Amino acid sequence: MAGSRKLTIGELARLVDGSVQPATGRTLEQAAAQVVSGIAALADASADQISHLSSRAYQAALPATRAGAVLLRADDQPECPVTAIVVDNPYWAYARITQCFEVMPSISPGVHSAAHVAASVEIAEGVFVAAGAVVGEGCSLGAGVVIHAGAIVGAGCQLGSGVTLHCGAVLADGVQIGAQSTIHPNAVVGAEGFGYAPDDRGHLERIAQLGSVIVGKNVSVGAGSSIDRGALGDTRIGDGVKIDNQVQIGHNCVIGNHSVICGCCGIVGSTTIGAHCVLGGGVGVGGDGPITLCDGVTVSGMTHVSRSIEQPGLYSGGVLHAESRRWKRNALRFADLDGLAKRVKKLEKRLAPDTK
Repeated sequence: MAGSRKLTIGELARLVDGSVQPATGRTLEQAAAQVVSGIAALADASADQISHLSSRAYQAALPATRAGAVLLRADDQPECPVTAIVVDNPYWAYARITQCFEVMPSISPGVHSAAHVAASVEIAEGVFVAAGAVVGEGCSLGAGVVIHAGAIVGAGCQLGSGVTLHCGAVLADGVQIGAQSTIHPNAVVGAEGFGYAPDDRGHLERIAQLGSVIVGKNVSVGAGSSIDRGALGDTRIGDGVKIDNQVQIGHNCVIGNHSVICGCCGIVGSTTIGAHCVLGGGVGVGGDGPITLCDGVTVSGMTHVSRSIEQPGLYSGGVLHAESRRWKRNALRFADLDGLAKRVKKLEKRLAPDTK
Protein backbone atom coordinates (compact mmCIF):
# COMPACT_ATOMS: atom_id res chain seq x y z
CA MET A 1 0.00 0.00 0.00
CA ALA A 2 1.48 3.32 -1.03
CA GLY A 3 1.62 6.26 1.30
CA SER A 4 2.23 9.92 0.54
CA ARG A 5 6.02 9.78 1.02
CA LYS A 6 8.66 9.00 -1.54
CA LEU A 7 12.10 7.86 -0.40
CA THR A 8 15.18 6.54 -2.12
CA ILE A 9 16.48 3.06 -1.57
CA GLY A 10 19.66 4.59 -0.17
CA GLU A 11 17.68 6.56 2.43
CA LEU A 12 15.80 3.45 3.52
CA ALA A 13 19.02 1.44 3.72
CA ARG A 14 20.56 4.03 6.03
CA LEU A 15 17.45 3.99 8.20
CA VAL A 16 17.92 0.25 8.91
CA ASP A 17 21.74 0.12 8.78
CA GLY A 18 21.53 -1.95 5.60
CA SER A 19 23.86 -2.44 2.65
CA VAL A 20 22.56 -1.75 -0.86
CA GLN A 21 23.41 -4.53 -3.35
CA PRO A 22 22.47 -3.43 -6.90
CA ALA A 23 20.65 -5.67 -9.34
CA THR A 24 22.63 -6.98 -12.29
CA GLY A 25 23.34 -4.20 -14.79
CA ARG A 26 22.95 -1.34 -12.33
CA THR A 27 25.53 0.68 -10.45
CA LEU A 28 25.42 1.25 -6.71
CA GLU A 29 24.65 4.92 -7.32
CA GLN A 30 21.72 4.10 -9.62
CA ALA A 31 20.29 1.58 -7.19
CA ALA A 32 20.60 3.86 -4.16
CA ALA A 33 18.95 6.75 -6.02
CA GLN A 34 15.87 4.77 -7.08
CA VAL A 35 12.70 6.16 -5.51
CA VAL A 36 10.02 4.00 -3.86
CA SER A 37 6.65 5.14 -2.52
CA GLY A 38 5.29 2.12 -0.69
CA ILE A 39 5.80 -1.39 0.64
CA ALA A 40 4.22 -4.68 -0.46
CA ALA A 41 4.56 -8.46 -0.31
CA LEU A 42 7.18 -10.16 -2.50
CA ALA A 43 4.63 -11.59 -4.92
CA ASP A 44 2.71 -8.32 -5.27
CA ALA A 45 5.33 -5.58 -5.16
CA SER A 46 6.02 -3.36 -8.16
CA ALA A 47 9.13 -1.38 -9.10
CA ASP A 48 8.08 1.61 -6.99
CA GLN A 49 7.70 -0.49 -3.84
CA ILE A 50 10.04 -2.17 -1.38
CA SER A 51 9.45 -5.70 -0.05
CA HIS A 52 11.07 -8.08 2.44
CA LEU A 53 12.00 -11.73 2.88
CA SER A 54 11.73 -12.48 6.58
CA SER A 55 10.58 -16.11 6.52
CA ARG A 56 11.64 -19.20 4.58
CA ALA A 57 7.95 -19.79 3.90
CA TYR A 58 8.14 -17.03 1.25
CA GLN A 59 11.48 -18.04 -0.26
CA ALA A 60 9.86 -19.33 -3.46
CA ALA A 61 8.48 -15.87 -4.26
CA LEU A 62 11.90 -14.21 -4.28
CA PRO A 63 13.22 -15.18 -7.78
CA ALA A 64 10.13 -13.77 -9.50
CA THR A 65 9.66 -10.59 -7.48
CA ARG A 66 9.36 -7.27 -9.31
CA ALA A 67 9.93 -5.10 -6.25
CA GLY A 68 12.14 -2.06 -6.45
CA ALA A 69 14.20 -3.52 -3.61
CA VAL A 70 14.01 -6.38 -1.11
CA LEU A 71 15.10 -6.42 2.51
CA LEU A 72 16.86 -9.74 3.13
CA ARG A 73 19.79 -11.54 4.75
CA ALA A 74 23.13 -11.87 3.01
CA ASP A 75 22.69 -15.58 2.24
CA ASP A 76 19.46 -14.86 0.30
CA GLN A 77 20.95 -12.09 -1.84
CA PRO A 78 22.26 -14.33 -4.68
CA GLU A 79 18.69 -15.42 -5.51
CA CYS A 80 17.36 -11.86 -5.60
CA PRO A 81 16.72 -10.56 -9.16
CA VAL A 82 16.34 -6.93 -8.06
CA THR A 83 18.24 -4.53 -5.82
CA ALA A 84 18.68 -5.89 -2.30
CA ILE A 85 19.08 -4.16 1.04
CA VAL A 86 21.09 -6.64 3.08
CA VAL A 87 20.38 -6.55 6.84
CA ASP A 88 20.84 -8.87 9.78
CA ASN A 89 17.16 -8.84 10.74
CA PRO A 90 14.80 -8.30 7.77
CA TYR A 91 11.64 -8.44 9.87
CA TRP A 92 12.84 -5.69 12.20
CA ALA A 93 13.95 -3.63 9.19
CA TYR A 94 10.54 -4.16 7.56
CA ALA A 95 8.83 -2.98 10.75
CA ARG A 96 10.86 0.22 10.84
CA ILE A 97 10.30 0.99 7.17
CA THR A 98 6.52 0.49 7.35
CA GLN A 99 6.43 3.57 9.58
CA CYS A 100 7.83 5.66 6.72
CA PHE A 101 4.74 5.00 4.63
CA GLU A 102 2.10 5.19 7.33
CA VAL A 103 -0.46 7.91 6.64
CA MET A 104 -1.51 9.49 9.92
CA PRO A 105 -4.38 11.93 10.35
CA SER A 106 -3.37 15.52 10.93
CA ILE A 107 -3.94 16.59 14.55
CA SER A 108 -3.77 20.17 15.77
CA PRO A 109 -3.12 20.59 19.50
CA GLY A 110 -5.97 21.86 21.62
CA VAL A 111 -9.00 20.84 23.65
CA HIS A 112 -12.23 20.44 21.67
CA SER A 113 -15.16 22.45 22.92
CA ALA A 114 -17.18 19.24 23.22
CA ALA A 115 -14.60 17.58 25.49
CA HIS A 116 -14.92 17.70 29.26
CA VAL A 117 -11.63 18.46 30.97
CA ALA A 118 -11.63 19.26 34.68
CA ALA A 119 -10.24 22.66 35.66
CA SER A 120 -7.56 21.07 37.85
CA VAL A 121 -5.97 19.07 35.01
CA GLU A 122 -2.32 19.93 34.24
CA ILE A 123 -1.90 20.18 30.46
CA ALA A 124 1.55 20.38 28.85
CA GLU A 125 2.33 21.73 25.39
CA GLY A 126 0.94 20.06 22.28
CA VAL A 127 -1.89 18.11 23.96
CA PHE A 128 -4.95 17.19 21.88
CA VAL A 129 -8.29 16.23 23.44
CA ALA A 130 -11.07 15.29 21.00
CA ALA A 131 -14.83 15.76 21.21
CA GLY A 132 -16.57 13.57 23.77
CA ALA A 133 -13.43 12.79 25.72
CA VAL A 134 -13.49 13.16 29.51
CA VAL A 135 -10.50 13.94 31.72
CA GLY A 136 -11.11 13.87 35.46
CA GLU A 137 -9.91 16.01 38.34
CA GLY A 138 -6.25 16.13 39.23
CA CYS A 139 -4.89 14.49 36.08
CA SER A 140 -1.56 15.30 34.46
CA LEU A 141 -1.20 15.21 30.67
CA GLY A 142 2.38 15.25 29.36
CA ALA A 143 3.60 16.99 26.23
CA GLY A 144 2.01 15.76 23.02
CA VAL A 145 -0.61 13.54 24.65
CA VAL A 146 -3.44 12.63 22.25
CA ILE A 147 -6.86 11.67 23.62
CA HIS A 148 -9.30 10.62 20.91
CA ALA A 149 -13.08 10.90 20.86
CA GLY A 150 -14.95 9.19 23.66
CA ALA A 151 -11.88 8.21 25.69
CA ILE A 152 -12.24 8.55 29.46
CA VAL A 153 -9.45 9.40 31.89
CA GLY A 154 -10.39 8.98 35.54
CA ALA A 155 -9.37 11.30 38.35
CA GLY A 156 -5.73 11.49 39.33
CA CYS A 157 -4.31 9.75 36.25
CA GLN A 158 -0.80 10.58 35.01
CA LEU A 159 -0.05 10.36 31.29
CA GLY A 160 3.56 10.71 30.14
CA SER A 161 4.63 12.59 27.05
CA GLY A 162 3.43 11.24 23.72
CA VAL A 163 0.77 8.92 25.17
CA THR A 164 -2.14 8.16 22.82
CA LEU A 165 -5.58 7.04 23.99
CA HIS A 166 -7.74 5.85 21.11
CA CYS A 167 -11.52 6.11 20.86
CA GLY A 168 -13.38 4.58 23.77
CA ALA A 169 -10.31 3.73 25.82
CA VAL A 170 -10.88 3.96 29.57
CA LEU A 171 -8.41 4.69 32.35
CA ALA A 172 -9.82 4.25 35.86
CA ASP A 173 -8.84 6.60 38.68
CA GLY A 174 -5.17 6.85 39.56
CA VAL A 175 -3.70 4.95 36.59
CA GLN A 176 -0.21 5.88 35.39
CA ILE A 177 0.77 5.52 31.71
CA GLY A 178 4.43 5.92 30.68
CA ALA A 179 5.72 8.05 27.82
CA GLN A 180 4.99 7.06 24.21
CA SER A 181 2.54 4.33 25.21
CA THR A 182 -0.65 3.63 23.25
CA ILE A 183 -4.00 2.42 24.57
CA HIS A 184 -6.12 1.16 21.67
CA PRO A 185 -9.91 1.45 21.24
CA ASN A 186 -12.13 0.17 24.05
CA ALA A 187 -9.25 -1.08 26.18
CA VAL A 188 -9.82 -0.70 29.92
CA VAL A 189 -6.90 -0.06 32.26
CA GLY A 190 -7.54 -0.03 35.99
CA ALA A 191 -10.93 -1.70 36.25
CA GLU A 192 -11.70 -3.38 39.56
CA GLY A 193 -9.93 -6.70 40.01
CA PHE A 194 -12.01 -9.85 40.38
CA GLY A 195 -11.93 -10.56 44.10
CA TYR A 196 -14.64 -12.09 46.33
CA ALA A 197 -14.57 -14.04 49.59
CA PRO A 198 -17.34 -16.54 50.45
CA ASP A 199 -18.99 -16.67 53.87
CA ASP A 200 -20.17 -19.88 55.54
CA ARG A 201 -23.32 -19.86 53.41
CA GLY A 202 -21.41 -19.42 50.17
CA HIS A 203 -22.46 -15.80 49.74
CA LEU A 204 -19.71 -13.71 48.19
CA GLU A 205 -18.25 -10.64 49.86
CA ARG A 206 -16.52 -8.13 47.59
CA ILE A 207 -12.82 -7.43 48.24
CA ALA A 208 -12.14 -3.75 47.65
CA GLN A 209 -9.37 -3.28 45.08
CA LEU A 210 -7.18 -0.60 46.67
CA GLY A 211 -4.20 -0.59 44.28
CA SER A 212 -3.82 0.84 40.80
CA VAL A 213 -2.10 0.08 37.47
CA ILE A 214 1.31 1.41 36.47
CA VAL A 215 2.11 1.07 32.78
CA GLY A 216 5.68 1.67 31.59
CA LYS A 217 7.09 3.50 28.59
CA ASN A 218 6.46 2.54 24.96
CA VAL A 219 3.74 0.03 25.86
CA SER A 220 0.90 -0.94 23.53
CA VAL A 221 -2.41 -2.19 24.96
CA GLY A 222 -4.63 -3.75 22.27
CA ALA A 223 -8.27 -3.08 21.50
CA GLY A 224 -10.74 -4.54 23.96
CA SER A 225 -8.07 -5.66 26.41
CA SER A 226 -8.41 -5.28 30.18
CA ILE A 227 -5.77 -4.73 32.85
CA ASP A 228 -7.22 -4.90 36.37
CA ARG A 229 -6.09 -2.69 39.23
CA GLY A 230 -4.29 -4.27 42.16
CA ALA A 231 -6.07 -5.46 45.28
CA LEU A 232 -3.42 -4.04 47.63
CA GLY A 233 -0.29 -3.21 45.65
CA ASP A 234 -0.30 -2.18 41.99
CA THR A 235 -0.57 -4.14 38.76
CA ARG A 236 2.62 -3.33 36.81
CA ILE A 237 3.32 -3.46 33.08
CA GLY A 238 7.00 -3.01 32.17
CA ASP A 239 8.59 -0.86 29.49
CA GLY A 240 8.16 -1.94 25.87
CA VAL A 241 5.47 -4.54 26.59
CA LYS A 242 3.11 -5.27 23.67
CA ILE A 243 -0.37 -6.55 24.53
CA ASP A 244 -2.62 -7.74 21.71
CA ASN A 245 -6.42 -7.46 21.46
CA GLN A 246 -8.87 -9.17 23.83
CA VAL A 247 -6.34 -9.92 26.57
CA GLN A 248 -7.29 -10.16 30.26
CA ILE A 249 -4.61 -9.38 32.86
CA GLY A 250 -5.72 -9.92 36.44
CA HIS A 251 -5.02 -7.85 39.52
CA ASN A 252 -1.49 -7.54 40.88
CA CYS A 253 0.12 -9.13 37.83
CA VAL A 254 3.64 -8.02 36.91
CA ILE A 255 4.68 -8.16 33.25
CA GLY A 256 8.41 -7.75 32.62
CA ASN A 257 10.02 -5.40 30.10
CA HIS A 258 9.58 -6.10 26.38
CA SER A 259 7.32 -9.10 26.78
CA VAL A 260 4.57 -9.90 24.25
CA ILE A 261 1.07 -11.06 25.18
CA CYS A 262 -0.87 -12.24 22.11
CA GLY A 263 -4.61 -12.11 21.54
CA CYS A 264 -7.16 -13.78 23.82
CA CYS A 265 -4.69 -14.62 26.59
CA GLY A 266 -6.07 -14.81 30.11
CA ILE A 267 -3.70 -14.25 33.03
CA VAL A 268 -4.87 -14.89 36.57
CA GLY A 269 -4.15 -12.34 39.28
CA SER A 270 -0.75 -12.21 41.04
CA THR A 271 1.07 -13.80 38.10
CA THR A 272 4.61 -12.60 37.44
CA ILE A 273 5.91 -12.80 33.87
CA GLY A 274 9.57 -12.04 33.26
CA ALA A 275 11.24 -9.87 30.65
CA HIS A 276 11.34 -10.83 26.97
CA CYS A 277 8.63 -13.47 27.32
CA VAL A 278 6.07 -14.32 24.62
CA LEU A 279 2.62 -15.76 25.32
CA GLY A 280 0.99 -17.06 22.13
CA GLY A 281 -2.65 -16.55 21.28
CA GLY A 282 -5.17 -18.05 23.67
CA VAL A 283 -2.65 -18.96 26.38
CA GLY A 284 -4.16 -19.31 29.83
CA VAL A 285 -2.11 -18.78 32.98
CA GLY A 286 -3.61 -19.99 36.24
CA GLY A 287 -3.22 -22.72 38.83
CA ASP A 288 -2.74 -23.33 42.53
CA GLY A 289 -0.96 -20.35 44.03
CA PRO A 290 0.86 -17.49 42.29
CA ILE A 291 2.66 -18.41 39.07
CA THR A 292 6.01 -16.99 37.95
CA LEU A 293 7.55 -17.23 34.48
CA CYS A 294 11.25 -16.45 34.37
CA ASP A 295 12.81 -14.20 31.72
CA GLY A 296 12.94 -15.53 28.16
CA VAL A 297 9.97 -17.93 28.24
CA THR A 298 7.89 -18.49 25.10
CA VAL A 299 4.56 -20.29 25.44
CA SER A 300 2.89 -21.53 22.25
CA GLY A 301 -0.75 -20.78 21.47
CA MET A 302 -3.61 -22.36 23.44
CA THR A 303 -1.31 -23.71 26.15
CA HIS A 304 -2.49 -23.76 29.76
CA VAL A 305 0.28 -22.77 32.16
CA SER A 306 -0.69 -24.19 35.55
CA ARG A 307 2.61 -23.90 37.43
CA SER A 308 5.71 -21.72 37.48
CA ILE A 309 8.41 -21.99 34.78
CA GLU A 310 11.96 -21.55 36.03
CA GLN A 311 14.01 -22.10 32.87
CA PRO A 312 13.85 -20.02 29.65
CA GLY A 313 12.75 -21.78 26.49
CA LEU A 314 9.73 -22.80 24.43
CA TYR A 315 6.81 -24.49 26.20
CA SER A 316 3.70 -26.04 24.64
CA GLY A 317 0.60 -27.90 25.77
CA GLY A 318 -2.86 -28.95 24.68
CA VAL A 319 -3.98 -31.58 22.20
CA LEU A 320 -3.44 -31.07 18.48
CA HIS A 321 -6.43 -31.37 16.16
CA ALA A 322 -7.24 -34.60 14.30
CA GLU A 323 -10.09 -36.08 12.27
CA SER A 324 -13.09 -35.87 14.58
CA ARG A 325 -13.84 -39.59 15.07
CA ARG A 326 -10.19 -40.37 15.70
CA TRP A 327 -9.91 -37.48 18.19
CA LYS A 328 -12.96 -38.74 20.13
CA ARG A 329 -11.54 -42.26 20.35
CA ASN A 330 -8.24 -40.89 21.64
CA ALA A 331 -10.05 -38.68 24.13
CA LEU A 332 -11.87 -41.72 25.56
CA ARG A 333 -8.59 -43.58 25.85
CA PHE A 334 -7.07 -40.68 27.72
CA ALA A 335 -9.31 -41.54 30.69
CA ASP A 336 -7.58 -44.95 30.85
CA LEU A 337 -4.05 -43.53 30.61
CA ASP A 338 -3.32 -43.76 34.34
CA GLY A 339 -4.40 -47.40 34.47
CA LEU A 340 -2.34 -48.17 31.38
CA ALA A 341 0.75 -46.59 32.95
CA LYS A 342 0.29 -48.68 36.11
CA ARG A 343 -0.05 -51.88 34.08
CA VAL A 344 3.09 -51.06 32.10
CA LYS A 345 4.99 -50.42 35.32
CA LYS A 346 3.91 -53.78 36.74
CA LEU A 347 4.92 -55.50 33.49
CA GLU A 348 8.34 -53.83 33.54
CA LYS A 349 8.93 -55.09 37.09
CA ARG A 350 7.89 -58.60 36.11
CA LEU A 351 10.19 -58.65 33.07
CA ALA A 352 13.15 -56.95 34.76
CA PRO A 353 16.15 -59.28 35.32
CA ASP A 354 16.66 -60.56 38.85
CA THR A 355 19.54 -58.61 40.38
CA LYS A 356 19.74 -60.61 43.58
